[in-house]
Amino acid sequence: MLRKEKIESPLAPGKIANHPYPFSQGWKVGGFVFTGGIAPEDHETGEIVEEDIDLQARRVFASLKAILEEAGSSLEKVIKVTVYLTDIKNKPGFEKVYREHFPRDAPGRMTAEVSFIGPGILLEMDAIAYV
Repeated sequence: MLRKEKIESPLAPGKIANHPYPFSQGWKVGGFVFTGGIAPEDHETGEIVEEDIDLQARRVFASLKAILEEAGSSLEKVIKVTVYLTDIKNKPGFEKVYREHFPRDAPGRMTAEVSFIGPGILLEMDAIAYV
């Protein structure tokens, strides 16, 4: 029987300031890690970082890295990501940061434009990785 283990890294946001809904950073099940949606929140304050796609993407990747490492995985073991952008015009800026973190053999990915994620949030991303 597979065991479900909650992942909680102190280097990734644990609670969005004034967020009305519960969420988890991620879950480890079997040999896989499934992250929750990762928004560009400061891990210490819970506040959204400045409205700049480069800064927000870097914050999202820092949180993703922290969650994966807490679970015993890494960015190199990511096999699938889903990216939500509130404005597709921000895609080139996001791609620049994405390529820095996945320079070759990038994971499978789906990117979509959505109308709203939250105030000041330009992107959200989740991932699946193996351990």
